[in-house]
Amino acid sequence: MLRFSVFCDGEPADSIDLAGAYLVASDGVPLRAEIEFCKGEIHCKKRAPGPAGLALPWTAKGTGRILLETTRLPERDKPYILQVELARGQLLRLSQKAEDWAVDDPQPLDSVSAKWDKGRDLFIDSLKADKPSQAARVADAALSLAVEVGEDLTRLHAQAHLKRRRRVSGFSRWVFGGSADTDTSSDTYRKKLTRAVDFVAVPFSWRTVEPAEQEFEWSAIDGWVDWLTRHSIPIRGSDLVNFTESNIPDWVYIWEHDFETIRDLVYEHIRRVINRYGSYIQVWDVISGIHGNNCMSFNFEELMELTRMSTAIAKQLAPRSKVTIELVAPWGEYYANNQRTIPPLLYAEMVTQAGINFDAFGLQFDFGAARDGTYLRDMFQISSVMDRFNVGRPLHITAIGVPSAAPEGGETAAACTGEWHGPWSERLQARWIAEFYSVALSKPFVETVSWKPMSDKETHPTPHCGLLRADLAPKPAYRELTKLRSLLSDDTNNGISKSA
Repeated sequence: MLRFSVFCDGEPADSIDLAGAYLVASDGVPLRAEIEFCKGEIHCKKRAPGPAGLALPWTAKGTGRILLETTRLPERDKPYILQVELARGQLLRLSQKAEDWAVDDPQPLDSVSAKWDKGRDLFIDSLKADKPSQAARVADAALSLAVEVGEDLTRLHAQAHLKRRRRVSGFSRWVFGGSADTDTSSDTYRKKLTRAVDFVAVPFSWRTVEPAEQEFEWSAIDGWVDWLTRHSIPIRGSDLVNFTESNIPDWVYIWEHDFETIRDLVYEHIRRVINRYGSYIQVWDVISGIHGNNCMSFNFEELMELTRMSTAIAKQLAPRSKVTIELVAPWGEYYANNQRTIPPLLYAEMVTQAGINFDAFGLQFDFGAARDGTYLRDMFQISSVMDRFNVGRPLHITAIGVPSAAPEGGETAAACTGEWHGPWSERLQARWIAEFYSVALSKPFVETVSWKPMSDKETHPTPHCGLLRADLAPKPAYRELTKLRSLLSDDTNNGISKSA
């Protein structure tokens, strides 16, 4: 069993919020474990041998409450000091990533070296401390500095590489995307959406298309596809196959233990939708999050078979469209609780090596809800995990979102969902957008970035995630997005042509 002593203000902690906590193995794959807090200690009972690290939400002064990881540690009788191991883990990952990033651009390291050195010195002091409580206090200060250095380093690296990518015109024809709310048909909403993006993702949820068996609802989607086509706005088809409960029609559950029938029904759904809309859609996100969203409890072979079948029929029926496989929860926390899922990076590597015919991966970053995969991370972790998904195919960031207001429920809710440089606000959401887009677009393998949802009126697991308020008034984040899009448009106007 792994044990961690936790101190607060020099005394053993009375309580600690373990919402979102999980163990992770040396290979980065989450582990099944029982995690509980008892008498000032976190007890982690692993169900697999070998070293493991603890990931949990923690407050780093100056940055906020984010999910952080310790180093990978062997079991021992004596408890580890949580703050010391969190600081050790952050400094280790900083050293590894800085080495990667400094290969072609050493300048960012120079500008943060003083703060980094101070954090490292504090960590050494924590190891020399006479008392565990003193070690925890000093390590907390080291951790806060290390987290700041990570974000500073990420920002500087992104700015340098974004500038380089703009200089060599390294962007695709369409970069900025947004998702349509098919329940909304107002021209005001449509015009504000399309002023901020290059293309629009229209969801083709199975539940929406076929709410009852052999009874189809096309009118809302028809209206959006017709309007976008008439205004010459590229369309991305999303959520074609998505096994979350909100996307699967109720009537399908009759066959939840009959894989062959489910597979045939999925085939017919894809065929029906693409035959109707294939000539209007430039990109199909044909299968979304099946590695983690698995409400039918498919096994590994069935998940891979559905992936292969879905991409094959899409390629056959829409040979001129690009086909993407969408990934969710990039850190894979869900795997610690559901062994019938597949860790996202392993799934990406498997479909790449299996000869499945597709063009690119999609990747979602959705933060702010108290559920697996959405606990807040800092920009250093976000940038690092994007690099991990550079697996030989282009990458599309198909959904991102953070709230523009603190969650309801006061401090307890904020502790669950996380904070970044203060309580969430409209201005902070705009700042987060500027930094996230800078990080994503600095990666040469990232082709598009899409925000979802566009307005607070839309149904979404995290409230206040829209770029428009419920009355469709623009938030500062909306203006930030249009400004970023304008910068890339200016490159084109100044004679830097974009590739197709």
